[in-house]
Amino acid sequence: MHYGRRSPNVPIFEVKDGEFLDSLQFRGEVTALKSISIAAPAEAGELQILKIVADGDKVKQGDVIVEFDKTKTEQELKQNQSSLKYTSADIEQAHAQARLTDEQDLTAVSKARFELESAKLDASKKEIVSNIEGAEAELKVRDAEQKLREAEAKLKSDRAASQATIDSKIEASRKAAFDEHRAQVALSRITLRAPITGMVSLVPVWHPEGFTPFKAGDRAWPGAPMIEMPETASLRISGRVDEIERGRLATQQSVTVHFDAIPDRQFTGQIEEISTLASEDYSAGWPIPRNFNLRVKLDEADARLRPGMTAQLTAIVERIPSALTIPAQAFFQKEGGEDIVYVWNGSGFHERTIQVSRRSGDRILIANGLRPGDRVALQDPTVKSE
Repeated sequence: MHYGRRSPNVPIFEVKDGEFLDSLQFRGEVTALKSISIAAPAEAGELQILKIVADGDKVKQGDVIVEFDKTKTEQELKQNQSSLKYTSADIEQAHAQARLTDEQDLTAVSKARFELESAKLDASKKEIVSNIEGAEAELKVRDAEQKLREAEAKLKSDRAASQATIDSKIEASRKAAFDEHRAQVALSRITLRAPITGMVSLVPVWHPEGFTPFKAGDRAWPGAPMIEMPETASLRISGRVDEIERGRLATQQSVTVHFDAIPDRQFTGQIEEISTLASEDYSAGWPIPRNFNLRVKLDEADARLRPGMTAQLTAIVERIPSALTIPAQAFFQKEGGEDIVYVWNGSGFHERTIQVSRRSGDRILIANGLRPGDRVALQDPTVKSE
């Protein structure tokens, strides 16, 4: 482009009448409102991981995502099945022994009763025998009564002991059955499968070398968190804005989103929620500011989205259809606070005072001081280059 007698010594920008977008920019991070947590089985004890999916892998419902070594669990199941078999046999043996002891005790009671009746019969003849023989008969009655009481007490005691033995055998059998069932459940859950179709996110847990996800060869303790599978429909972008920005934003407001990890696509969305109360933002450094939480819902999903991704969000606050704007590089401020630009007149730059209406991102809206067609310097032309 020809600018007159000579060319400017710094880059310039031609002022034009066009649309000015007053926007706010802030950072955000993908989060999941709903996520399915997948943990190591709690029933199997410590297990060694044979295979595990990679962080970020896409899986279908039912796909194997973690496979453990099941050798130890299979051995425990066999041992429990064997214990159950033996305890069942012990119960039968205890019942048989109880029946035998009961029969012996009942026989002893019957015998004692018979001997008591015989003694009583002999004692009933004391009127026709001598006093000595009568006294001996009375002694035999009392002795027979004592033996009957002892036989009946033994019957009662043996029955209680037999029942206690049977109860203990039944309890042992119940425990063996419980252990067998638990081992069966553990064996059925020793291979973890994807509950839904989606992307897996490995959960960092404490290891001696630091917080890292599990990998093949590691041992996982019972119930250890291993994988998160966020529900795609619940993905949102969470951000924080200060008090001034909070007052210029509203729910249902449109935003554009650029993900750092997905540079080939621009996303759109709407502000779904803005907190009514500010909270301290410990991630922003010192002094700790109090910002407002903000949540954005995307208009369209993308299979590449995953929790933890960061993004640049831009919310359009206002559109001015006819406005004069300049890049931020063309704006300069003198020591006294006066706002100026350097305008090219064809042979050199001259300083001009301007009135700034507002600034949005890297664009400045000019209220007064410039006209369409003016050409302004993008670098300070008064500074000599080395």
